Amino acid sequence: MQFSENWLRTMVDPKMTSDELSHLLTMSGLEVEDIDPVAPPFSNVVVAEILEIAKHPNADRLNVCQVNVGTGTILNIVCGAPNVRVGMKVPCAMVGAVLPPGEDGKAFEIKLGQLRGVESQGMLCSARELKLSEDHGGLLDLPADAPVGQNFRDYYQLNDLKFTIKLTPNKADCLSVLGVAREVSALTGTPLTLPEVREVAVTLQDKLPVKISAPDLCGRFSGRIIRGVNAKAPTPDWMKQRLERSGQRPISALVDISNYVMLEMGRPSHVFDLDKIHGGLDVRWGKPGESLKLLNGNTVAVDDWVGVISDDKEIESLAGIMGGDSTAVTLDTQNIYLEAAFWWPQAIQGRARKYNFSTDAAHRFERGVDFATTVEHIERITALIVEICGGAGQVTVGPVDDHIVNLPQRPAVKLRTARAVKVIGVPLTDEVIADIFTRLGLVFTQTAGEFLVTPPSYRFDIEIEEDLIEEVARVYGFENIPALPPVAANTMLIAPENHRSLFTVRRQVADLDYQEVVNFSFVEEAWEKDFAGNTNPIKLLNPIASQMSVMRSSLVASLVANARYNLNRKLNRVRVFEIGAVYLRDNNVPDGPLTVAGYNQPKRLAALAYGPVADEQWGQDTRNVDFFDVKADLEALFAPRVLRFIKTEHPALHPGRSARIECDGQAVGVIGELHPRLQQKYDLPLAPVVFEVDTAALQSMQVPAYREISKFQAVTRDLALVVKQAISTQDLLDAFAAEASSSEACKIMQAVVLFDEYRGKGLENDEKSLAFRFTLQDTQSTLQDDKVEAAMAAFVAVATAKCAARMR
Repeated sequence: MQFSENWLRTMVDPKMTSDELSHLLTMSGLEVEDIDPVAPPFSNVVVAEILEIAKHPNADRLNVCQVNVGTGTILNIVCGAPNVRVGMKVPCAMVGAVLPPGEDGKAFEIKLGQLRGVESQGMLCSARELKLSEDHGGLLDLPADAPVGQNFRDYYQLNDLKFTIKLTPNKADCLSVLGVAREVSALTGTPLTLPEVREVAVTLQDKLPVKISAPDLCGRFSGRIIRGVNAKAPTPDWMKQRLERSGQRPISALVDISNYVMLEMGRPSHVFDLDKIHGGLDVRWGKPGESLKLLNGNTVAVDDWVGVISDDKEIESLAGIMGGDSTAVTLDTQNIYLEAAFWWPQAIQGRARKYNFSTDAAHRFERGVDFATTVEHIERITALIVEICGGAGQVTVGPVDDHIVNLPQRPAVKLRTARAVKVIGVPLTDEVIADIFTRLGLVFTQTAGEFLVTPPSYRFDIEIEEDLIEEVARVYGFENIPALPPVAANTMLIAPENHRSLFTVRRQVADLDYQEVVNFSFVEEAWEKDFAGNTNPIKLLNPIASQMSVMRSSLVASLVANARYNLNRKLNRVRVFEIGAVYLRDNNVPDGPLTVAGYNQPKRLAALAYGPVADEQWGQDTRNVDFFDVKADLEALFAPRVLRFIKTEHPALHPGRSARIECDGQAVGVIGELHPRLQQKYDLPLAPVVFEVDTAALQSMQVPAYREISKFQAVTRDLALVVKQAISTQDLLDAFAAEASSSEACKIMQAVVLFDEYRGKGLENDEKSLAFRFTLQDTQSTLQDDKVEAAMAAFVAVATAKCAARMR
């Protein structure tokens, strides 16, 4: 939102400097992003009148002008502008004037000199030379009533500043100079001067038939017919100045008046060429297959999600967004239909973005515009049209046709003084709060310690008690709230021993040589299908980019994208991890403070390793990371809990090099190499190894328990078993563990590891040999050979019974 400080001070003029005003607005929540002068500094430029013009004796394109600058002395000035004429009022730089810097960055000083043998005692200026615009078509033509001799900066109000404020979405009431003036008045107590709204005499009884077919789109529609306007009338300079200083380009009188009142009072309106409307108007939702050519020249397709204004023949406007080209006013327009409406914010939100553009009207309507003052705004615009485009008085004005079908209800919002005191931290009284509400123009009823406030029609941001508390804090002044340290009981909170924090998990993963990354939670829809087999992802209603349209159900895809990013920058070794939420459909999840009904949002840890196991060095051979390297990292994270790895199928992983991870009988994640299909699709020279586990399982720990340490020597035995290829090592390890826990003879087993695997000569094609090393130890005595042999025989027996194994 950009506006002129001088314009603001016509409505409210607090006794403070521009910097103080800027600070006041910023501290009240209206952040002032920038303050710019409307013109660069220059001096000694006055309003002058050209009295006589003669051809330069030595140059065909130059004129010698006699110029009155109000000092009693007529100046002789040489000028080459094409639009110079007798009687013209122009800005004149006197001798000694300093003009804004040119392209070389140096200030330009006007000196007494000669041009082709004729003395020139100054310079007549164009808007470009004064850096007021880029127009260099000739001298800046001033109005005929410009006072000769007056300082040009004072006459053109160039000692003005442009304020640019950054508004939060809830402060739609400040998208106008009047809205900002209300804030300044409330903050400073300075009286507010409202723009003059006077009713124009009705001299015509014509009405345009209007029907509101969609009350959920338009709650109020006001309009009037005006005939005999002079569309070619020039826009007054004062209005042009205010528009330009608010970032608007003057177009024509009718359009400029509409834009001016929008900036002044906050309501967008639209001017139709009445003679181009076929029959009456119908405010309705669009229909599939319809289209409209807009004022910006684009032709857009309309559907039933977009509101339109149509006549008996075609669509004339996108409701609350932009008018159509077919009924646009031109310089030949004579009869107009003036419209001001209340559009429901939810019926406008997102519609302009659908067509990849934004308008001032949509920006305001989708946030909420005053629904109670449509008639007053039409009267304000009408008065300006009659004043500026009235010509010789042939303008006739019809009555305001006001259709009210569905206006917002304004339920009272309760504020408790005690609650405001607790939230703000300042001992406020009922009298202080009542004064703040009065200054803000809020209507309220009061009982001891409680207020019932009815929000005004222009405030769509007041719905709950916290909104009112925010208003109290803003007007009371954030700077007046003391900065006090929090007061809390100094109680030591003991962290549970069987739970580790995500911070600890992050540190442990980083200790394993992985770098943490943070990715967006929304990803490409194709990623969900490729990496999670998810054909029905959770789609975003309003994605920030087309390639970020769904919520992720797996972290793996983002890590692969991170790996590709690094590989494209010549890094051949990548080890990254991420801890973040994934988003799954789950009808069993209820709505709650931290949950959304129907959606489960668990946190997961995912990691990816690509390239060499270690950086190249002399002490070890270079080899690429494999499944077992990453498996070891994962086991280290879960230690001392033991994981089971069970062969599985996963859409993102290699069908023969992937496993489901189980801990304490529960599936907690997956691990494996990336699927060759995805490796090829995403252009990876090598297959990265990835894992993804639930953080809840990783954060859960076993509390250490005392176990007697044996002082007797351990015994090791090797056992080689021949089994079928289909039997996994895990099957045998599970059988050994079950026997050790159930058999008295086998309880002496302390550990068992696989140290060799053999396939080939001496075995059948469908067989393999697995060699295990058992560590046996007793806590009470030295092991004798008979106990060791009994234990080993039991292990052989259980392997034979459960896995059809035989000794090699």
